[in-house]
Amino acid sequence: MKQNSDQPGMDRRRFIGGTVIAAGAATLAPGVFLTAVAHSNQPSSGASSSHRWGLLVDTNKCAEGCSACVDACNDEHNLRSHGRPETDAQWIRTVKLKDLQTGHINRLVLMCQHCEFPPCVDVCPTNASFKRTDGIVLVDRHRCIGCRYCMMACPYKARSFIHEVLHDQALSAPRGKGCVESCTLCVHRIDYGHLKTACQEACEAEGHKAIVFGDQKDPQSEISQTSKNNTTTELRADLELNTGVRYLNL
Repeated sequence: MKQNSDQPGMDRRRFIGGTVIAAGAATLAPGVFLTAVAHSNQPSSGASSSHRWGLLVDTNKCAEGCSACVDACNDEHNLRSHGRPETDAQWIRTVKLKDLQTGHINRLVLMCQHCEFPPCVDVCPTNASFKRTDGIVLVDRHRCIGCRYCMMACPYKARSFIHEVLHDQALSAPRGKGCVESCTLCVHRIDYGHLKTACQEACEAEGHKAIVFGDQKDPQSEISQTSKNNTTTELRADLELNTGVRYLNL
């Protein structure tokens, strides 16, 4: 395929990536890197194509006025308000969808949909946006140059840009000013064998159980069994992105 002349070549990409790695490493304490994961007694199993992790959200169980999943995500990844709501990081948010014909309103939680064919990856000039073999879409903050093309390409508006210098970061989710970020499906948990996301745990603790996380390639998993026995909905199915996040009763 002919390379688009408007896109940087591979040599330039490698140069930018290397430069950003050096700059990014210097923004955190010595020995702490933006791609680090939390310490654990369990060794990381890493990504495997034998899995495809995803979420299933039942909109009928998503309770009005509840923010447990949002609060849990913020606590898990140390996402704090800087007094400017329009620029604060949002990895998960609640939205309402109204049927203009019937007036029926669905309340649901929205986050990165972890597409099989992610537009954010397609437009990234430095390969900072990437999809793991297990379907999780992530941002390599060492490569991210803050161009925000991925934010414009995402049809779900699921990415945030870090405007401020950050302090007291969580080792499991190191972040950096000038980078784009979004829901990681709590990848630090997955890689250490804790197969529940923070949002799912919080939703269960509230008694709603609207969020199910699991391996969509495991036919015996709860997410696979529930999806098999119910009609699930993919947001913007017309785009044919084959999202890893699906919805019930939408």
